[in-house]
Amino acid sequence: MSMLTPPGMGGKYRITGDKYPRMRRPRRRGRLVAALVASVTALGLVGWGTLQLIDVFTGGGDKASAAGSKADCATKASPSASASSSTTAYPKPAQITVNVFNATPRAGLAKKTADELKKRGFKIGDVGNASAEFDKKVKGTGLLLGPTSAVSTSLPVLGTQLAGAETRADTRKGTDVDLIIGTGFKSLTAKATATKALTKLGAPQPTPTSSKKSC
Repeated sequence: MSMLTPPGMGGKYRITGDKYPRMRRPRRRGRLVAALVASVTALGLVGWGTLQLIDVFTGGGDKASAAGSKADCATKASPSASASSSTTAYPKPAQITVNVFNATPRAGLAKKTADELKKRGFKIGDVGNASAEFDKKVKGTGLLLGPTSAVSTSLPVLGTQLAGAETRADTRKGTDVDLIIGTGFKSLTAKATATKALTKLGAPQPTPTSSKKSC
């Protein structure tokens, strides 16, 4: 048996050479690092839990939530149909003088239309054929002409009687307005529909009077 053969091996295993393998103790660095990380994590959780408990007992969370919800509130304006509502003073049909002109090849339309407008309360001025400027050149149901001041007063009232008519201002000095019948004209708007449109036109329009915050 060689001197390098460990005792008890019975000569079955033999270590050759003249050096024994170096025996090292297992390293504990990895375990130490893991233990250190676990300790830091535990301390952090304990600290966070302590802060949460302080917020619960002092009401800090509720105050923050209330402040946030107030900041997020949206301001809304509530419409009101009170005395502050905006109302445009439209003239009544009896205050409007309408000249009716026929720009189509069909005879008798001007007089027939003028008679119907008179029944609906309008004053009637001139009635006849349209001038060469408009004769057979108005393609829609009709053209409503008047001074610039009539665009937001008389012409909208007359417009309730003829749906789809074009409105245009000219340079006249008087207050009369013209209804020029176009080639697409069939008849005036039904009286019930025109009356409803006229009522809606003169109704007060609600305007925002106060602001409210809602969350």
